[in-house]
Amino acid sequence: MTSHVLSLLVEDKPGLLTRVAGLFARRGFNIESLAVGHSEIPGLSRITILVDVEDVPLEQVTKQLNKLINVIKIVELDPAQSVQREHLLIKVKVDNTTRSQVLEAVNLFRARVVDVATDAVVIEVTGDSGKTQALLRVLEPFGIRELAQSGLLAIGRGSKSITERVFKN
Repeated sequence: MTSHVLSLLVEDKPGLLTRVAGLFARRGFNIESLAVGHSEIPGLSRITILVDVEDVPLEQVTKQLNKLINVIKIVELDPAQSVQREHLLIKVKVDNTTRSQVLEAVNLFRARVVDVATDAVVIEVTGDSGKTQALLRVLEPFGIRELAQSGLLAIGRGSKSITERVFKN
């Protein structure tokens, strides 16, 4: 199986996300990451989906997604032709002897500390999957108390936009 990143432009309608996720679930595909938010056009949202699946079944799901009345456009984003980022908040156990080592790792990965307590720090990091996973491996020996991770966000490189082909500005 291979990873595919789909960017969907959809109308803001109740229940649409359930129907989109249901198409993947009915085929037995696990969605690895899902992010939804408003787009640059009022009334429309962008759904970014990361899924591990073979090409032929993905094509079938894409055709079914296109049949949903509130789905405006679907684009598969090539990693080389898109910017892809994850966002993590990580609560790490620290004490007087480990605090400086954790802060050094934070600086090395260009992350930032967003909360400090006597026995823990909360770190925010944004980057590609390789960067975020590498930071987690470095911090794991100190003790990760909590982890919150956003879904993958992705957008095509260059001046072209998913919406310009649908709506002429």
